Amino acid sequence: MGDAAPEPAPAPEYIDLTVPRDAVLGLQIERTVSSDNTRTEDRVTARVTRDVRVGNRIAIPAGSLVTGSVLDVDRGGRVRGRSRLSIRFHTLTLNDGTEVSLRTDPVIREGQSATGESAAKVGGAAIGGAILGAILGGQRGAAVGAGIGAAGGTAAAMTNTPDQARLSAGTTITLRMQEQIIVSVPRD
Repeated sequence: MGDAAPEPAPAPEYIDLTVPRDAVLGLQIERTVSSDNTRTEDRVTARVTRDVRVGNRIAIPAGSLVTGSVLDVDRGGRVRGRSRLSIRFHTLTLNDGTEVSLRTDPVIREGQSATGESAAKVGGAAIGGAILGAILGGQRGAAVGAGIGAAGGTAAAMTNTPDQARLSAGTTITLRMQEQIIVSVPRD
């Protein structure tokens, strides 16, 4: 008599968990994203930093990959204002490779504005020029000095470069989900 083939292991059973809208995801950015070298639709990845639970079960385990894309990039300018970077995450990849579509609030970062500093340089230079012109040439000298000072201040302001909007690798962020998702997890 031949040996009987072993019984195949029973297929694992799964249950569906509904992660509610407004659930919070803690994420850690994997690679630096900056307004100086990023384009709209560039891919952005992050890892979930803490388990997301539904009841007493883990629906989204820490370490799961979340993928998103850049929605908007504004590099800012010397006079026109701050740089800006906007990202939205759209795909969750669970540890077993299962992908689930999701929608989160956007992540928005802005760089420091060069314009406030620019206005201060232009205004300060104009005032300084007016004072110096008044000392050297009276009222007419004050007007000429103010114009020369403002021109010099504008030139100085044009050398300003705004800080770039940036999400550095390792940065942790907290996002709210805008829609519920359903994930299947093994029944214990």
